Amino acid sequence: MSILLNVPVITQTNFSGLKFRNRGKVRDIYEFDDSLLIVATDRISAYDVVMGQGIPYKGKVLTKISEFWFEQVKDIVPNHIISTIVYDFPSVCKPHVRELEDRSMLVKKTKPLPVECVVRGYLSGSGWVEYQENQSVCGIKLPAGLVESDKLPEPIFTPATKEELGKHDENISFDRTVQLVGKEVAEKIRDYTIAVYKRAASIAEQKGIIIADTKMEFGIDENGALILIDELLTPDSSRFWPQDKYQPGRGQESFDKQFVRDFLNSIKFNRKPPPPKLPEEVVFKTAALYLEALRRLSGTSLL
Repeated sequence: MSILLNVPVITQTNFSGLKFRNRGKVRDIYEFDDSLLIVATDRISAYDVVMGQGIPYKGKVLTKISEFWFEQVKDIVPNHIISTIVYDFPSVCKPHVRELEDRSMLVKKTKPLPVECVVRGYLSGSGWVEYQENQSVCGIKLPAGLVESDKLPEPIFTPATKEELGKHDENISFDRTVQLVGKEVAEKIRDYTIAVYKRAASIAEQKGIIIADTKMEFGIDENGALILIDELLTPDSSRFWPQDKYQPGRGQESFDKQFVRDFLNSIKFNRKPPPPKLPEEVVFKTAALYLEALRRLSGTSLL
């Protein structure tokens, strides 16, 4: 914990000399002529509300894990990464090398699709809530008698709308996805999402982690190609469960921000700004979980 106490936490960047584009829940984005610089801060959001405190190492963990997974699945679908090495970045970035190190990616510009590509291998979260009501998730009928955290017979594609900061994403049907992006693109992102998930789930299982579900984003690059963008299979965008503690029929321990959600649920947070202050133990425990996810999956330690 003493190590975490001494780590600078970056919750917002304002890099002089760089053209600022926009700020998301976690990432600050800067723009060059033909590329973007995505900087993962230490901000954390839960229920689409950005907390007032950052989590030590979080931005670096997200960048390193994304980099690991993009490399693991690049033969399935190309991605937007140009480089994660800060000395490859445009020269105007040089004054900010220390802040950018390990938490930034130089990426291709794309036209993002307006769909969150969610894939579920286990029954949890909003999927579990919906299943209890009508035995389906996003219009996909599932077998009767499933319990919370059960493994599904096959991973299912359950897309959601991609909403602006402060608004909640909403689960949608595949037919609605077709309406948003067209039949050909909808089928491609469904097939890519499931293929990437299956590859990643297999790799993670060998390292003692169950990937219960995850979400991905796709964009169209300047050549008209469909590519993976944003982050990939991070503790922010996935549910990671320790395999040795997995037990269907209940919620699971996890290496992700579920720990923060659980605290917010315990104080009956109304899921609207302003956020409550996170206790120190929640901040440090969340940091430890993120760091452990990175270590187990990629073998990388930031400490």
